[in-house]
Amino acid sequence: MIIETGIAHGGSLVLSASILALLDYCDALESKQKLDPQLPKRKVIGVDIDIRAHNREALDNHPMRNRMCLIEGSSISSDIVDQVHSLATGYKRIMVFLDSNHTHEHVLAELQAYAPLVSSGSYCVVFDTVIDDFPSPPDRSWGPGNSPKSALKKYIETDSSFEIDKVIENKLLITVAPDGYLLKK
Repeated sequence: MIIETGIAHGGSLVLSASILALLDYCDALESKQKLDPQLPKRKVIGVDIDIRAHNREALDNHPMRNRMCLIEGSSISSDIVDQVHSLATGYKRIMVFLDSNHTHEHVLAELQAYAPLVSSGSYCVVFDTVIDDFPSPPDRSWGPGNSPKSALKKYIETDSSFEIDKVIENKLLITVAPDGYLLKK
């Protein structure tokens, strides 16, 4: 399972669902069992405070829709967190992608809510940590010291089960998530 906060137009949600579909297909080939596309093993949960009607319609009509669970609401509200935790029950391997509100307080709350779901050997990817490396934009509430990176650093001070994985970052050469690839030990 992949859990994504901040789905915007849904592009990364579709990409995640497509990759999960390929993994199901490979498993079926390897085990020589018939693949039932109506009952996918792997799914992606997308959480956004505002799923606009035209984006929801596009995702509802997408061929990967049966792999996507769309949840509208604040990713840090207790009822949404509980809903995601409930949907994640029974999954052995879980990844989390955080890409919604970029303030320190919000990202830290998301890390506290969703990082514990990440399975050992998997990742919690905190996007847009690069915000901490640029001057504060005048039209945003986040910037250096109030960013995904500042929240990530605070979180890993309290949770020793994660480490920043520079291997992926170094392979990419350029990323919007420097220090944002958290590997669960």
